[in-house]
Amino acid sequence: MRGKRFGTGLSLAAGALAVCGLAVAPAVAAVAPGAATVNADCGTWGGGDATLTATQSGTSATITINTSAVTAPLAISQDSLVSELKMVKADGGTTVFKGTRNPAMATGDALEVGPLTGTVAPGDSLEAYGGTLKVTAFGFITITCTATAPQAPGPFVFD
Repeated sequence: MRGKRFGTGLSLAAGALAVCGLAVAPAVAAVAPGAATVNADCGTWGGGDATLTATQSGTSATITINTSAVTAPLAISQDSLVSELKMVKADGGTTVFKGTRNPAMATGDALEVGPLTGTVAPGDSLEAYGGTLKVTAFGFITITCTATAPQAPGPFVFD
């Protein structure tokens, strides 16, 4: 009987520590809105609506871009595109998101890049309008896109 009480006491103590740990765990930062749409002009490669999806963990943030307005010119293997997204800060300057992440795409598939990573500060307000997206495939095909209007529903604001 004594062994059962000891085991029960350990279980209760472990549970109490777990609850305390949750109470003092740091909150996960959030970005709002989590997704935005922007109309982009990519020159001879096309243009149209693109969806930007943002996430944040502390000062690290990611943005993924999807658009059917621009399609893969050739089959593209996974994680082979070199992408750079420059976003404009509301208080001046730019923040750059970079990466080589992308899914495999067949010829004609909608373009998807990311997550691209960058560093943000609490309160940063970032907008695609005025910035650029550059995507390089095979080391020599570069697609440059610029937003034709502000993103909707509004800029990304980071915690």
